Amino acid sequence: MSQAENPERLRRDHEVTLEDVQALMGASTPHFAMQLRTRIRALIRNLPADHPARVAGEREIRRLNAIARDGEVRGHAPEEGLRPLPSLSATPATLVADQDVQRLGSPD
Repeated sequence: MSQAENPERLRRDHEVTLEDVQALMGASTPHFAMQLRTRIRALIRNLPADHPARVAGEREIRRLNAIARDGEVRGHAPEEGLRPLPSLSATPATLVADQDVQRLGSPD
């Protein structure tokens, strides 16, 4: 993972889409959160505030900031009586709800 961008997205005539942002979101892990944040920020920088790709990108940037700082828990929250691993903090920002996991994995 690097901050290098897909050459297609760098073309002057490329119109940024929600799918462009979602393509970057799919690879998000705490380890790569800051690189992805930079790429998403650059991708959406010139979009109007109400553009769907910008709205999704800004929401993802907030999430990436949280997982870079706190770690990430995918799937279910820790079972009752069990603490998260020391490197993780199970907060609403770092938890991914089951329906979100299913939605992110779906092609639509």
